[in-house]
Amino acid sequence: MKLYIGNKNYSSWSFRPWIGLTQAGIEFEEVQMWFDFPNGNPEIKAVSPTGKVPLLVDGDLKIPESLAIMDHVARKFPKSGLWPADSVQRSRAMAMSCEMVGGFTALRNACPMNIRKVPIKLSVDTAVLADVARIETVWDEALASSGGPFLCGGFSIADAMFAPVVNRLEIYGFELSLGTRAYMDRVKALNAWKAWEMASRAETAIVPEDEV
Repeated sequence: MKLYIGNKNYSSWSFRPWIGLTQAGIEFEEVQMWFDFPNGNPEIKAVSPTGKVPLLVDGDLKIPESLAIMDHVARKFPKSGLWPADSVQRSRAMAMSCEMVGGFTALRNACPMNIRKVPIKLSVDTAVLADVARIETVWDEALASSGGPFLCGGFSIADAMFAPVVNRLEIYGFELSLGTRAYMDRVKALNAWKAWEMASRAETAIVPEDEV
């Protein structure tokens, strides 16, 4: 399998399947395709049917979209733990993952992922604060239901889907509960997180659209 990704410092949607597959111990070939704003990268458009990354190529099958990529791999490797074995937790993980795909647009638009960024206190509007409050509620309820240490017990697709949010909440100076910060610390302690962070800090490319 080949996983096509963008800039590690900025590409939140690439980060999701990468950390998911890496933390689960799934072998894949990484192919990095740099963003080239403002005109885009024609190499990405030549490979990806959507013109975007991430993209998973598994034989003759091309799968775009982070959640679809991880779902495909979870079904191909059912013992990976990417989806929880418990049916209740699996449904919870799917619901949270879908909410991440379709929601939290205010936070995502105002606070792009940026691993290299020095933390700042960013002034944000009420829509962003509402997104943060909802995320904290989702995490609190999931951790209470599963008993932790991750959202659905063991590390799963749900944690991978929220991984870029951990960076966003950390670098933009939000006031967070102790439970939220403890969960974030556990995610940042993962070997896969550390590997992505190290590679991100080694990059030198700057995408102005993703610099606040």
